[in-house]
Amino acid sequence: MTPRAGQQLLTLQYPMSLGVFDDYAGAQRAVDHLSDKDFPVENCMIVGTELKQVERVTGRLTWGRILLGGALSGVWLGAFVGLIFSLFGTSESVLSILASTMLFGLLFGVAWAAAGYAVTRGRRDFTSVTQVVATKYEVLVEHKFAERARELLAQIDGGPSLTG
Repeated sequence: MTPRAGQQLLTLQYPMSLGVFDDYAGAQRAVDHLSDKDFPVENCMIVGTELKQVERVTGRLTWGRILLGGALSGVWLGAFVGLIFSLFGTSESVLSILASTMLFGLLFGVAWAAAGYAVTRGRRDFTSVTQVVATKYEVLVEHKFAERARELLAQIDGGPSLTG
């Protein structure tokens, strides 16, 4: 798929709002209801709005964790390089090549991790995961289908739980 084709999938010519929902499940229920009523849902979009970044702190960074992480990633990198080198060696030298590249990888990984952590000087002594989330979800539909979509959504028990 070309970038232009992908961009066309994510746009409507003249979109109209069917409603804004407090959660994704509500927007999904509305589009699912339209689909159940044989509505051409390929003319709909769910757009997350009012974005916010959420960072969940998962733990404390210590020298021990830094060095262990560097050692493990270095050993894995060394094993990978050793396996590639062993393709060109004799069968007797495979273990020695693998062991030596894993040892060099361990040393390199520890040194690199320690240098990186030392540069920060404790300004970020924690680990975390970050995610961008939407706080509202708007259902849009191509303008020529908006009236029919609104009629169908009005049939949902009590109507959709819209805000705004």
